[in-house]
Amino acid sequence: QVQLVESGGGLVQAGGSLSVSCAASGRTFSIYTMGWFRQTPGKEREFVAAISRSGGMTHYADSVKDRFTIARDNVKNTVYLQMNNLKPEDTAVYYCAEDRFATPHTMGASVDYWGRGTQVTVSS
Repeated sequence: QVQLVESGGGLVQAGGSLSVSCAASGRTFSIYTMGWFRQTPGKEREFVAAISRSGGMTHYADSVKDRFTIARDNVKNTVYLQMNNLKPEDTAVYYCAEDRFATPHTMGASVDYWGRGTQVTVSS
């Protein structure tokens, strides 16, 4: 059974840091491009970051570039999102996703699986 399970969300003050993780199981992790998305109530889910199968290529939304870092560990079947200098507008539910055929730049068009999400709240 394919599963993506996010963890690590929480409450942090503006300017602080937080790391979220997504553990994958049920298939060969290393053949999937992995990504992070976020969603706030009343808005569409938006792309945050993506990483290639080997981890050698990454892509970020302009709004998080230079503040967030995506990484993956293909031995632990886990993808991470390190978030620094957080802003109140980063508050959202963060979802991880995987796509067998995407590149980091096309992530989101045909996601195979989604996690259930983890809440990140940034207070001002």
